[in-house]
Amino acid sequence: MAGHAKASGDANTSGHGGHHVVPVRVYLGVFAALLVLTALTTAAAFRDLGPFNNVVALGIAVLKATLVVLFFMHVKYSTRLTGLVIAAALCWMVILVALTLGDYWARGWLGVAGR
Repeated sequence: MAGHAKASGDANTSGHGGHHVVPVRVYLGVFAALLVLTALTTAAAFRDLGPFNNVVALGIAVLKATLVVLFFMHVKYSTRLTGLVIAAALCWMVILVALTLGDYWARGWLGVAGR
C-alpha cells in the first residue's frame, strides 16, 4: 500500500497526464537562443540579400516558432498524439497554401506578378 501511494503521488509515473519537469537551465537556454535569433533577424533586415531576404527571415521565424512550440508549449515532452495533431495541422496548412497558390497562379487576368 505504501509503495502504491508513493507511485500514485509521483507526477512522472502517474497515469493522470504525468507532467515532465523541465530544468530552468533549459528555459534559459531556449530564451538565449530566441534572443540570438531575434538579433540575427534584425541584422539580416539591414543587409541586402537580394531575393533571399524573405527566405532568411522566414527561416529564422520558423526556428523561433519551433523552439517556442517544443519547449514553452511542452510539445517535446508530450504524448505521441500531440505530435500527431501538430503534424496533421502542418500538413493541412501546406495543403491550404498549395491550393491558394495554385489558384493565384492559374488566374490569367492578374497580369504579370499580380499587377
